[in-house]
Amino acid sequence: MRVAVLDDYQRVAHRCADWSGLDVDFVHEHLAPEALRDRLSGVEVVVAMRERTAFGAAEFAGLPDLRLLVTTGTANAAIDLDAARGHGVVVCGTRMVGNPTAELTFGLLLALVRRIPAEDAALRAGRWQTGLGLTLEGLTFGTIGLGRLGAKVAGIAQAFGMRVLAWSQHLDPAHARDLGVDPVGKDDLLRRSDVVSIHTRLSERTRGLIGARELALCKPTAFLLNTSRGPIVDTDALVAALHAGTIAGAGLDVFDVEPLPAGHPLRSAPRTVLTPHLGYVTEPSYERMYADAVEDVTAWAAGDPVRVLT
Repeated sequence: MRVAVLDDYQRVAHRCADWSGLDVDFVHEHLAPEALRDRLSGVEVVVAMRERTAFGAAEFAGLPDLRLLVTTGTANAAIDLDAARGHGVVVCGTRMVGNPTAELTFGLLLALVRRIPAEDAALRAGRWQTGLGLTLEGLTFGTIGLGRLGAKVAGIAQAFGMRVLAWSQHLDPAHARDLGVDPVGKDDLLRRSDVVSIHTRLSERTRGLIGARELALCKPTAFLLNTSRGPIVDTDALVAALHAGTIAGAGLDVFDVEPLPAGHPLRSAPRTVLTPHLGYVTEPSYERMYADAVEDVTAWAAGDPVRVLT
């Protein structure tokens, strides 16, 4: 049984779990769709890291030997489960650890408001204290989404002394108030918030949720954070707002296309902090996900698959 572990960018998958007894090919580079068929020819089991590689009807059709697809995490929007069933491929998931994305959200925010990347670069260039930062205490934090992750982020914002507003398409106002969060309309949140942070799933309802109209409602001193999924924000509208100075800055961990292509306009957009989808990229997360992936493979091989998503 041949196993391929995809998108092992950091070359760490081999040490995050015990793969002994399995014939594993650790793929360190990102495979474009046209390269999948050649690289995975004859492979029966694929372990995919989150949504880095999409598997739709065309990919399943081009991989006739594939029998098991393991995705890290409990869901993967980049996998067409109906197509998997149609091609006789079992899809299994894994558990995840904690809320590392919530922590990264505030890493991005602090980097923006305290100008950490700019001051680090200036210091290394021989300069000292080149600008003024902001304090979070007393500012208004608006979370779009108040599920598990949004609630965690709201609590951290409150610990910084921020007032928290929340909106989502299915927000429970009573739940928000129980968390000490003010439920508001979307436009109201955008107008009042000093920080707008996105914590909602990507769906047809949320694709392009933040576009030119929504960005125009924001204060020119407001910051936008996106650690959810890139297409929730209209990238062209965001780049235009950043260049026009109609928002103060953006902290982004997710993008429409990942890895972010060379020459992408976000790479040169002003007042941004960009990270390469690091929300879940921590050692404890990888150890849990890859250990579960090995368990998924061995359970499936024994005829008793676990954490089945199909």
